[in-house]
Amino acid sequence: MAANVPKYQQLKEYIIEYIIRENLNTHDPVFTESELINRFHMSRHTVRKALDELENEGWIYRKQGVGTFCADRSAARSFDCKNIAVITTYINDYIFPRIIKGVDQVLSKEGYTILLYNTNNRIEREIDILENILTKNIKGIIIEPTKSALPHINLNYFEELKKKGIPYIFINSYYDELKPSYIIQDDEGGGFLATEHLIKLGHRDIVGVFKNDDNQGLNRYKGYVRALREYGVRIKEDNIIWYTTEEMRTKPSYMVTKLFEREGKKPTAIVCYNDQIAMWVIEALRNLGLSIPDDVSIVGFDDSDYAVLSDVKLTSIIHPKEEMGRQAAKILFKLIDMGRKAFEEPINICVKPELKVRSSTAGIQVEKAIGSQS
Repeated sequence: MAANVPKYQQLKEYIIEYIIRENLNTHDPVFTESELINRFHMSRHTVRKALDELENEGWIYRKQGVGTFCADRSAARSFDCKNIAVITTYINDYIFPRIIKGVDQVLSKEGYTILLYNTNNRIEREIDILENILTKNIKGIIIEPTKSALPHINLNYFEELKKKGIPYIFINSYYDELKPSYIIQDDEGGGFLATEHLIKLGHRDIVGVFKNDDNQGLNRYKGYVRALREYGVRIKEDNIIWYTTEEMRTKPSYMVTKLFEREGKKPTAIVCYNDQIAMWVIEALRNLGLSIPDDVSIVGFDDSDYAVLSDVKLTSIIHPKEEMGRQAAKILFKLIDMGRKAFEEPINICVKPELKVRSSTAGIQVEKAIGSQS
């Protein structure tokens, strides 16, 4: 337990975490006063202060001479609150500020306040945030999930939100195990569209750079592979580059450099997980003396500021950032109005992808296309 936090507060946080972790239901027994005194060697005054606050906040109830029990958390909510929590993986990410702008346009009009949180795409941080939110007066949550492709240890926290009657909607991706409400982009369709664009320009040796610890990356990869198959283009294992969140600044550029330093025919095009990766890949290619799009065509995702502010104007799959934020807020209001039905009848929206063509892609000469297949 943290040294600078009052002991009673540490005990409160421990008990809340225990209730969530063990997925306790209404009327399930919790620690008695004596058990807590003996376990943590705390004074009776400290333990009682923690239990009193937990009871006032609706987490527990006590029966004289019987014990301490889990309360009906759904009754603890204040329906007059005007707070909406928005959880993002990267608060300064080149996409999410625009999404937040769209969210705020809807929420502020209805007098709501945004409580903004940032996970840094770390599962442990997401757990800390959810624990914190569960102690606050929150009307609903908009969340961009952390490392959505990995097995998760935080699903009980969403079950706790359900018990407390706090609706949530996922944005950009979601945890499939929850069968939740969400608004996402058709990432597989976007991967297909990006790859198809290059194939129609004559490219046959196409590299794919994808993130493997979120569902967006996996689905964009699926679209890439589907396009190659549908157009009869040979799939080359060496042309597929995977990276994790922790590797994103180094591995894609390094692997692309190694790929283009090899002897023999070089790939002529690259599909990148997003525009940020595309910019770093372009930098690596330029360090090798290659030109975009004369030597290599590049397609990104998200149609971010990177796509237009660089001297290379990037062909990119459009991400409807502000509109997606507005839609997420509107759907959350619907879920709030639905009450308990919000968890039984999720609302799901998948946005159809569109491609914005700029100068980072170009047609390939016939002899070059033939040579790249040999």
